[in-house]
Amino acid sequence: MIDRLFYFIMVPMVYLAFAWFIIGSVIKVAGILKSPKMPNTLRIFSENETSWPRLAAVWDALTMPTVRAHKPLLWFFLMVFHVGIALLILAHLDLLPQLRIMGKDSPHMIGSGAVGVVLTVSLVYLLFRRFRAPVREFSVPSDYLLLFLIFCLFLTGDVISWGNSWSADGFVITKQDLGTYLSSLVRFTFEDPRTVLSGSHYAIVGVHVLLANLFLIILPFSKIMHSFFAIPLNTLRRV
Repeated sequence: MIDRLFYFIMVPMVYLAFAWFIIGSVIKVAGILKSPKMPNTLRIFSENETSWPRLAAVWDALTMPTVRAHKPLLWFFLMVFHVGIALLILAHLDLLPQLRIMGKDSPHMIGSGAVGVVLTVSLVYLLFRRFRAPVREFSVPSDYLLLFLIFCLFLTGDVISWGNSWSADGFVITKQDLGTYLSSLVRFTFEDPRTVLSGSHYAIVGVHVLLANLFLIILPFSKIMHSFFAIPLNTLRRV
């Protein structure tokens, strides 16, 4: 019974979560595009400020200069968080045999576990910040639950990456095993993960995948969707 449950979580549910994320994102974007247009421009920068307004909009979205000017500590942790997310994406792509970045036989994740530490620490700051005024006043329960979900997702990923990079004997499930599992998902083989992920740490990987699935399901209807509109909004403020 438990094996069937883990199979559902680690194979069919992954595809369902990605499908839900894509459909939900399309619905969200379509709703925004159908909303009434604003009668006035959102431009807050002078026309002569830069000759490359769209490039400047991308730069603003990536560097958040307004946050840096008013709340430098928050800006620091936000930058650390976003850079860490970019490295985390690379680390997961590196697991795929078809897209391997590090050596074929390398047992280490990109960053050797340090990326997970940095991300987890920055997320803890963002989570506890919600308990202080004035952020507490406009935070809702879903904000705390979402951040806690991401924290648990990072923590289970940390256990996997730390086990591969920091322990003397290594993790029971190797980086190459994880790559084989992800490759089977990409190739739609519907192979039972138990055949490639053996050992007592199989449950940790299963919980990590479950949390990732839940995150994808919630993401289209969460406040995190603002990141998808950061560049378009900054462009509207400049053109």
